[in-house]
Amino acid sequence: MADKCDLCLLGLIILSSLLTGISGVDDHVFISSGENVHLSCNNALSDCKSKTTWIYSNRFRHTVVVELIKLGIKNKDTERHERLSLESDCSLNIKNVTEEEDHGLYICRQYVNDRQQGPDERVFLHVLHVSVSPSSSSPSSSSSSSSSSSQTEISPGRSVTLSCQLYSYTGLSCDDLVSSEGVELVWVNQAGVDLKTDSRYQILSSSDQYRCINITLTTTLLNEDDNREWRCQLTHRNQLKTSVRYTVKYSAPANSTTAVNPSTQVIVISVAAVAVLLLALLWLICRRRAG
Repeated sequence: MADKCDLCLLGLIILSSLLTGISGVDDHVFISSGENVHLSCNNALSDCKSKTTWIYSNRFRHTVVVELIKLGIKNKDTERHERLSLESDCSLNIKNVTEEEDHGLYICRQYVNDRQQGPDERVFLHVLHVSVSPSSSSPSSSSSSSSSSSQTEISPGRSVTLSCQLYSYTGLSCDDLVSSEGVELVWVNQAGVDLKTDSRYQILSSSDQYRCINITLTTTLLNEDDNREWRCQLTHRNQLKTSVRYTVKYSAPANSTTAVNPSTQVIVISVAAVAVLLLALLWLICRRRAG
């Protein structure tokens, strides 16, 4: 029954869009998981906060259509309501974006006296996420840029696979998203050079209904890879939109010994020499007194 209601609501949204029209060009927003995102409502009215409704749609999730905010009031029945906020310009803020829960279609509508004013504003949110095998700690957000970073504690000689995944829902196929919107994922090194040009890396691409684009990097780690950075970057129509960087950090060997500072060694030897001289001097004094 709930599924039928969701389908009916989705049908009403589509019908309403046909009747009222939608704004000229859909807005595509690209963000890395763990970051905060700002979705603009370009058709906002003056004093719009009590007139704004934000709707979320993603047919791949268990809930097809959700009213996140209705006439300026948050829907507290949603799991993520604490991460949502409505700005004075009626834009929607989402904190700590997650790849599975937040990617999808967002629709902003304005109402006056229960009647919709103007066209729908449609925003497609695409979320970039990187995972690693063997598993390690999850990526942590960078505070100063549109990228996330993580460190992997592994060792030389082991094989590691990094998966860079773009979570998208546009109502189009992934091939259409790539061809019509010009979306591309690529693995690069610290200098920004495409790793496809280096034979030590195996890079493969795939897709499914959740991860529209999944590009994996597999390599065998070398001694010189310690603190090496690899970055998955996303471009939209040849413009860099967001990226996720991964840094390799080798664990210290279990049998490692603590290095001794050379200056410390000199002090220890000097103290020992003085102690030996003092003992010899005391022995001589005691022997003379005994004689």
